[in-house]
Amino acid sequence: MSSLPALFDLSGRAAIVTGGVGLLGAQFCRTLAEAGAQVVVADKEAKAAKELAAEIVRLGGQAVPFEVNVTDPASVNELVAGAIKAFGRLDILVNSAALDPKFDPKQAGKHTSAFEEFSLEEWNQALSVDLTGPFLCSQAASQPMLDQGGGVIINLCSIYGLVAPDQRLYQNEGQPAEYKPVSYSVTKAGLLGLTKYLASYYAGNNIRVNALTPGGVFNDHDGEFVKAYSARAILGRMAEKDEINGALLFLASDASSYMTGANLVVDGGWTAW
Repeated sequence: MSSLPALFDLSGRAAIVTGGVGLLGAQFCRTLAEAGAQVVVADKEAKAAKELAAEIVRLGGQAVPFEVNVTDPASVNELVAGAIKAFGRLDILVNSAALDPKFDPKQAGKHTSAFEEFSLEEWNQALSVDLTGPFLCSQAASQPMLDQGGGVIINLCSIYGLVAPDQRLYQNEGQPAEYKPVSYSVTKAGLLGLTKYLASYYAGNNIRVNALTPGGVFNDHDGEFVKAYSARAILGRMAEKDEINGALLFLASDASSYMTGANLVVDGGWTAW
């Protein structure tokens, strides 16, 4: 029987985090490195990935940056090969890259497409990044995991893959209507299906596949949105960006060794009522 610290220790393990410089992705990279993992910070933003990897190294962790396009099979294969070259193995894949239409001040007024007007181009782009991306990354990562005798895949989902968005949250009186797009809910629901499929497919191969579903994370949202969102959460507030780290570490480590095909929801009670 392992001690509690040992259960969460990732020393000697290598991890890839796609979307590694995102709001949560960056937190996940830091968390995995702090737990002892060697981390590949994978993102389309090469400069930001390089800066984050350098920060982790300065703090005593092990990390390398990698520019990746998760919709391109060749780029994804190069990512996995790069992880193997850098660290000699691949134990953890965190599929965090996604097109998440933010409703923070920087994105104000940019989500005015109603369902009736939602373009096929936007739909296909979201499917490509949010669903095909995790498919390609999981496919590429699975072979080295099989070769070495096991691994962990974690898919970042959303409460909007479990329940429909409350579009009232995105309507401000006197301003053009905005909407959480249909593609976001559909791809996140699909990612839950992919999670269960892969968990079942790799039964007996020591590859565990789980989903992590956060609720809304505060990112300088305006006060009106925060108030409306918080009223729907049992805990009465949005999450802070570091409050998902513990759940991520749990799923990545041996602490969750008897867990696969599951969805860990960390939403402040949003979906409980």
